Amino acid sequence: MHSVKEKFRNVVSSIKERAKISKAKVDEKTEKVTARTKEEKKLVTERRKAKEAEAKMELHQAKAEHKAEKLDARHNRIMRGHGHQDAAKGHHT
Repeated sequence: MHSVKEKFRNVVSSIKERAKISKAKVDEKTEKVTARTKEEKKLVTERRKAKEAEAKMELHQAKAEHKAEKLDARHNRIMRGHGHQDAAKGHHT
């Protein structure tokens, strides 16, 4: 169950990353129209690259958080499930 949640959250994070990258590219194109010199256009391109790198970094952070949540949930489930076996009754106490 937690693997499905993790995969779903990773997909959502990936979609958000792609949306941010697309927005950065659109912003770059609109800013390049108003840029007058080659230096300004290079600066606009560098801003886009920085935004893309930030989006990718956020994706990797989100994936790490999802993995940690999954492992934490698994750890909690295991810790709650450990009880000593009552041999006479045949169940956990």
